[in-house]
Amino acid sequence: MTESTPAAEQRDYRDTVFLPKTDFPMKAGLPQKEPQILAKWIAGDLEAQIRESRKGREQFILHDGPPYANGDMHIGHALNHILKDMVVRTQTLKGKDAPYVPGWDCHGLPIEWKVEEQYRKKKLNKDEVPVEEFRAECRAYAQHWVDTQREQLKRLGIGGDWDHPYLTMDYEAEATIVRELLKFAANDMLYRGAKPVMWSPVEKTALAEAEVEYEDIVSTQIDVAFEIVETKSPAIQALLDKGHLKTFAVIWTTTPWTIPVNQALAYGPDVNYVLIPEGGTVNTYLVAEPLAADFMKRCGDQHRGIFSSHEGEWEVVKGSDLAGTIARHPMHALGGFFARPRPFLAGDFVTTDSGTGLVHMSPDHGEDDFDLCKANGIDPVFAVEGDGKYRADWGWLGGQGSVINPKFNAPDGPICSDLREAGALLAASADYKHSYPHSWRSKAKVIYRCTPQWFVPMDKVMTHIEPKTPREKRWENEGGAINPHEEDLCDAPTLRQAAMQAIDDTRFVPAKGRNRIGSMVEGRPDWVLSRQRAWGVPITLFVDRKTGQYLNDPVVNDRIVAAVREGGVDAWNDARAQEYLGDTYNTADYERIVDILDVWFDSGCTHAFVLESGRWPALVRHDGGTHSADLYLEGSDQHRGWFQSSLLESCGTRGQAPYKAVLTHGFTMDSKGFKQSKSLGNTTDPVKVMETNGADIIRLWALSVDFTEDHRIGDEILKGVADQYRKLRNTFRYLLGALDGFTEEERIADVAAMPELERYMLSLLADLDAKMGQAVDDFDFNSYTRLLSDFCNEDLSAFYFDIRKDVLYCDLGPAAPLGTDTRRAYRSVLDVLFHALVRYATPVLVFTAEEVWGTRYPEAGSVHLLEWPSVDAAWNDAALATKWAGVRVQREAVTEAIEPYRREKTIRSSLEAEVTIPDPALDPAALEEVFIVSVARAGDELTVTRTENHKCGRCWRHLPEVTEDGSLCNRCETVLDA
Repeated sequence: MTESTPAAEQRDYRDTVFLPKTDFPMKAGLPQKEPQILAKWIAGDLEAQIRESRKGREQFILHDGPPYANGDMHIGHALNHILKDMVVRTQTLKGKDAPYVPGWDCHGLPIEWKVEEQYRKKKLNKDEVPVEEFRAECRAYAQHWVDTQREQLKRLGIGGDWDHPYLTMDYEAEATIVRELLKFAANDMLYRGAKPVMWSPVEKTALAEAEVEYEDIVSTQIDVAFEIVETKSPAIQALLDKGHLKTFAVIWTTTPWTIPVNQALAYGPDVNYVLIPEGGTVNTYLVAEPLAADFMKRCGDQHRGIFSSHEGEWEVVKGSDLAGTIARHPMHALGGFFARPRPFLAGDFVTTDSGTGLVHMSPDHGEDDFDLCKANGIDPVFAVEGDGKYRADWGWLGGQGSVINPKFNAPDGPICSDLREAGALLAASADYKHSYPHSWRSKAKVIYRCTPQWFVPMDKVMTHIEPKTPREKRWENEGGAINPHEEDLCDAPTLRQAAMQAIDDTRFVPAKGRNRIGSMVEGRPDWVLSRQRAWGVPITLFVDRKTGQYLNDPVVNDRIVAAVREGGVDAWNDARAQEYLGDTYNTADYERIVDILDVWFDSGCTHAFVLESGRWPALVRHDGGTHSADLYLEGSDQHRGWFQSSLLESCGTRGQAPYKAVLTHGFTMDSKGFKQSKSLGNTTDPVKVMETNGADIIRLWALSVDFTEDHRIGDEILKGVADQYRKLRNTFRYLLGALDGFTEEERIADVAAMPELERYMLSLLADLDAKMGQAVDDFDFNSYTRLLSDFCNEDLSAFYFDIRKDVLYCDLGPAAPLGTDTRRAYRSVLDVLFHALVRYATPVLVFTAEEVWGTRYPEAGSVHLLEWPSVDAAWNDAALATKWAGVRVQREAVTEAIEPYRREKTIRSSLEAEVTIPDPALDPAALEEVFIVSVARAGDELTVTRTENHKCGRCWRHLPEVTEDGSLCNRCETVLDA
């Protein structure tokens, strides 16, 4: 061996190796860079370019569920719109024409409530302001937040026709909503009736179930005695016959305020009741046997006295024996309404889960109460006004309230005090914990209140919907059982039947959504359409004052629709009533309805306004087919909201759902899994995250979580997402640098001629491509993003790039100006990977992908105009993949075996290691390349030793042919033509 050359005299070969070069920075600087990219998109009208590039292609139409136009975008908005954008962009990437028209819900209480808050601050009364002026302020308020949210969503990288959104307050939209309402009227699918509905005394209007949320509260629970005065029960009659004895039916309630409106008592026919005497008195109490102990405990808590007998000694009364029993109201001495008999009515809803097994009936304030009393000829009395107070002329507590006030219902409040004075209050305590409905806007408690409202019947046959034949139902030659929802549909269906059939025909992602909305529709009551507010689309009906029937005249209806199209909802007023009625009718004979529509009816009509109007040509089906959207996508709460109202509206007017598929997402919780709340200070503001981290970080988070379930966000979670982003960014940075100067002349197109490692990587890419495509079809964006990240991190950065960096840097020189065949194959594969990965990343990292593409192809236009990568499925080689999976297992074992030597600094780099390995999967030269070691040979066990080979001065590999440290290996001599 020759004497080593002194270090000072060794040749520096750095200028002979390829060093990756790119202008793509490691530091993202997204908060500064993203607005610049967005401005470029807007200046170049990227949306128009995309529409033009997909013109005439297969369509995919996602119909945007309109958020309320009030307040800044919150994290739920961000997640929802990112998912919609992901759908639209992945479908566009697949080559489809997938337009997105954003929309906003501009009517209803959320906005009206905010304007009223401004009035209250100014000490103004809304009712004293002309209604047109109030609506104008609501319209301006909504427009302000439409403009604000629009800019925030654009900043988030959401693509779409932002210059032409749909607004439910547009005159054309309001006219369409009126037209849809009048379709229900024309088809006799509207009626006015008095039923208990959810009512907000604070907001003074009826509420839909979707406008209500449930919160845990503590209420006053009371036991009240109703004296029995007449009965057919032998046991009770025997007590009454004694004259000096009094027998009381005991009811239990957590709504003391309903006692002043009581009209009957309900019992369970199959329940056994007992008569419990009270010691020291002549009183006996009737309660359900299973609940007697609980009742006595509550009375004992009030020191009511000692019951004179014990369980086993009580006389049992069968529930069925209570038929015909009559009680009197505790406040019967007030006379009038309170002196009327209170009949016992058999109720199948009576249980022995809690209370006393006897339920006091107030048909004004409960659905079961209303139905049972109505069946027995007992009508509501409308004692509670819209503000929650009893009518001024009501015989007990007239003008007092509000009934939702805890103090009003408290044990020492006026109701309990009067009952106690009357000797009817057996127990009262403010300690009952339960869930109770609240308005999700005002957060105030709601009540059931019977008021005249407008309804759509769920179980009336829709004669305007064509019956379906067995052939249309695809029953012929099918065999098997018929779906019970379909069995009756050869006749004209009811709205409920049509909706249930439409649910069966719809794809739900996740699949559990079908059962959720199905159970809601199957058991829901008639649809309450009316609201007693000002900011909304009016119920444009004239009702005959004599007959109570609404006018159903197509000519009148056309006049109304035309007027609303020209002047909006303000066109519906008394001054123009005769104009609409024309010469045929007289306004004196008709009541003009002043209620407005449930805002869910508004948004339920958006399919008609947006998809069918032709106002957005991109949304018109090229083939003239159905107007149903391919997809509706919202939070899981919309099974009782927009999904359902759209379903009912469309089934009621068209006999089918307005969508082919429904995708739902869960709610975003804080990092600990708690609901986000401003009062708790645990919210994540997407606007601030964009300002500090960038929109692509939020997008990557949203598309990495399992959005179909509730999921979490927080500072630490976002730090993890930022690290995930950094790794993806570095993958693209490496690709850009490694492909510097790549030309078509260098490309090796024949995959079969490539080394095995390159063919393996293309096999992995083909497998990835198939999985990514399936994830798009399944709307499985969590898997889509994870597949992309894992491939970049595990298959590329930690494996392929690591192995081939030697070839990339050193297999180029004067004797190989295009590189060795291995290097050319590597760079050819890198180019294929670049074009695939940048396309896969485009719908996720919309700004970063644009930056990556523009760095390599600054004059090639936007990355968002590209289509799905062309990856040959034939590259997928199962045998090769299995073989290399084994190689990777061996590589990991070798790396793990070398690590202790590195820590001890016995070996500074794996290039200094010699290894033996049992059953090697490749030949020694290939293993040395894959393991990145000096020598690899077969052996009985895995061993590691430090090599004695010298280090090549150019590639730094320790090889046998290197005669001294710093001299060249054979490969380096060859490429340098040394």
